[in-house]
Amino acid sequence: MALKRRSIFYLPLTILAFAVAGGLYGPKTQAAAASPEGVDPESGVVRKVTQVYALVEQNSANRVSPDKAIYDGAIPGMLRTLDPHSNFFDPKQYQLLREEQKGHYYGVGMQVGARNGQTVVSAPFPGTPAYRAGLRPGDIITKVNDKPTGGLSTTEVADLLKGPKGTQVTITVAREGAPDPLSFTVTREEIDRPTVAPVFWVKPGIAYIKISSFGDNTGRELDDAFRRLGEANIKGLVLDLRANPGGLLNRGVEVADHFLQKNQLIVSHHGRASAEQAYVARTGNHGRDYPIVVLVNRLSASAAEIVSGALQDHDRAWILGERTFGKGLVQTVYPLSDNTGLALTTAHYYTPSGRLMVYGGDGITPDEKFATATLDRLEVELERRALFGFTRSYFATHSTALAKGWMPDEGTVDELHEYLLKNGVSFTEAEFTADHDWIVRNLAREMYIAAFNVDQADQMYAQTDPEVQRAVDALPKATALVENARKIIVQRMNSQPAAGSAARR
Repeated sequence: MALKRRSIFYLPLTILAFAVAGGLYGPKTQAAAASPEGVDPESGVVRKVTQVYALVEQNSANRVSPDKAIYDGAIPGMLRTLDPHSNFFDPKQYQLLREEQKGHYYGVGMQVGARNGQTVVSAPFPGTPAYRAGLRPGDIITKVNDKPTGGLSTTEVADLLKGPKGTQVTITVAREGAPDPLSFTVTREEIDRPTVAPVFWVKPGIAYIKISSFGDNTGRELDDAFRRLGEANIKGLVLDLRANPGGLLNRGVEVADHFLQKNQLIVSHHGRASAEQAYVARTGNHGRDYPIVVLVNRLSASAAEIVSGALQDHDRAWILGERTFGKGLVQTVYPLSDNTGLALTTAHYYTPSGRLMVYGGDGITPDEKFATATLDRLEVELERRALFGFTRSYFATHSTALAKGWMPDEGTVDELHEYLLKNGVSFTEAEFTADHDWIVRNLAREMYIAAFNVDQADQMYAQTDPEVQRAVDALPKATALVENARKIIVQRMNSQPAAGSAARR
């Protein structure tokens, strides 16, 4: 099939406060050699660096920290001369990177966030120790074991909650409506956070699935999700890659493989020190050619762009949303001594149609644009703190036993209105009325997290998402792509002479 579709993709590397994400990491990590090939430890350049450091250490007006001078200074300075995405990871950052890729860690299993200078439970993960113990969204963590959390950052509190499997941690919280602090003694377990959300039917025959990132288990998680749903019954699929920052190259290849035909090219790359390598669909879709609409936005990057770019190039999917992040680089992660690591840009990537994905590229251009509306002033204030605070206050006096399919009624919206007035949130009645639909949907999400769990909240949010509905409406366009691809294959087969035909003439 002619590779005629538009696609330029890919990839950043970003270190976030609680996770390392956004990079496209090569298929393996490599141990760092003591003396890399071609580098003479006695060379003039290396000696000069050593001399400069010795002079600074001996004569600087301020005492020099070796770790700060090397880890925060020399190494990052050298990497900045290469590109913006090669990075050095100190031990903590490197551990976060590995946890993000593996998709699991040992702890209690909940998201925490900063609210008004305090660390607050955002959402316990379903089935985890924190969830089973009864910790709730909105609980303010005041102590972990005997250590008060006042003055600690959210990252520091999260680190206290982690620990070896089987060990116990006591979490003390302040809860709205509870006169005294509550204490929960929780046994730490291995916490798995899937990168593939539970798949569900957004409409009869139309499946929806979201991939949040590409870690070690993404390919297996995708297969398991479709197996539980019954992939043979799918008549159309909405594949949500919005805000997916990427991850591991091989996992992106596995996901694309699931939807393409066997032996179709997915992506290729080569660099100065690495030979060209092409990745093709090894198992293929086994004839499962149901139409697909892929959702992307400006935060879709890396492996998310590999998947959307490959499906677009092969006319396998209709791409809906915003232009993706765009970067044509891959990092290979080299473990170093002292539990540190180096993510070095080692290659550039090419689309299936052979176009170079250079740094500074424009990313994937969607087939159909859908721009996410910018939040207005009131929506920003509600999202930042008011909806969360109201939900915490609401369930202090109301039951969390909500009916399946529940959505806030006008009485609940009126209670929110009064809460905003009492808590000094400035707005006009015109603003509140204009934002009504947004308020109902986003309030419902906060309340679902508190009453059910974050997975059910995400499912409700997707089912009421206008962009998901647009994707469902766009499935006939994806069907047309599939049918056109079939015609091209039949035409090619008919144009080839039958085996042995020359001998019969």
